[in-house]
Amino acid sequence: MKVIGLISGTSVDGIDAAVVDIREIETKITIEFLRGKTFAYDSALRSEIMAVADGKPISCEQMADLDDRIAEAFGIVVQKMKEENETIDLIASHGQTVFHRFANKESMGYSIQLGRGALIAHLTGITTVSNFRQADINAGGQGAPMVSMLDWLLLTDAKTDRAVQNIGGISNVTFLPAKGTTAEVIGFDNAPGNVLIDRAAQMLLDLPYDPEGNNAACGKVDHVLCQAWLDHSFFRLSPPKSTGRELFNHHFLLACWQQAKESSLTIEDFLATLTELTVRGILDSYDRFLPRLPGEIILCGGGTRNLYLTRRLTELAYPMQIQTTDHYGIPSDYKEAIAFALLGYLRINDRPGNIISVTGAKRSLPLGDIFIPPDRSAVRL
Repeated sequence: MKVIGLISGTSVDGIDAAVVDIREIETKITIEFLRGKTFAYDSALRSEIMAVADGKPISCEQMADLDDRIAEAFGIVVQKMKEENETIDLIASHGQTVFHRFANKESMGYSIQLGRGALIAHLTGITTVSNFRQADINAGGQGAPMVSMLDWLLLTDAKTDRAVQNIGGISNVTFLPAKGTTAEVIGFDNAPGNVLIDRAAQMLLDLPYDPEGNNAACGKVDHVLCQAWLDHSFFRLSPPKSTGRELFNHHFLLACWQQAKESSLTIEDFLATLTELTVRGILDSYDRFLPRLPGEIILCGGGTRNLYLTRRLTELAYPMQIQTTDHYGIPSDYKEAIAFALLGYLRINDRPGNIISVTGAKRSLPLGDIFIPPDRSAVRL
């Protein structure tokens, strides 16, 4: 089955698209990555998504319109990814998260991904799976992280415990015990990833992000301030757990910046300290919540391009060895898009996509809603 996986993450950088060929022989799944590309949002649409994700109130009509425009953007990406006369069997679209509330003892989780699958299917004429988080949430889970099934299937090692560490807008980890079963897999959101660093670069340097972490590398970490931020209750909360812009948002950043100014930090110092928050948050979560430290950390996500961040992680994680998923044939920039392609494949085949030891759901079940084009003469972009 040839599948296009689609996702736009917490940083709203753009739509990541991956075309993969999924094959299965005697229950062993193989995934061949064919190509991938990231497509930037129209600037006006991105600004609107960012505003809504930061809590801007809008009407139901405006929300419906935004839902459709995001779906149209995803549909256009599908057409750009298809090669001439190529047959795509399935689209698996995570969509764009604009709100995520984690589950706790008092309430179920709640998560909103815009870019409705029904419209993508209608516009492309291709069967589409979307709304992946809802089934897990309905079963009492966090609806996150969603990538652990891919990690377990493709990156488990027979001899070495591994931690697959995604550093996207938000950081999440999947702990893969050597020779482990899914019941032994642990996964959870464990730190802000790029979201605060990127927003700081936008706010203070008028840059979309800190290129390769160069500005942070020129600064000095304020370890007292970093530790104060690490004292936030999120870092002490036991898994399963998830988070997003609802916590690590513009208001959180402004409070951090105010503290930084009171401590006479430069912009570079502030970026270095925010980067340290991500690195320390990741490693502290290993000490707190993993059964033992992994022998190897496998990195993926946009954070792998921040050379200062990865250098600090390598320094503080020693003697744990660090690789990227590219080393194992999974492009780090498109790993999440590939993961949703896999989840779409599992859904079409009516097979579970969640790992309950990761999300906290009460049962394993297929994830996502299936949308079949109304007819094969559907409007095409």
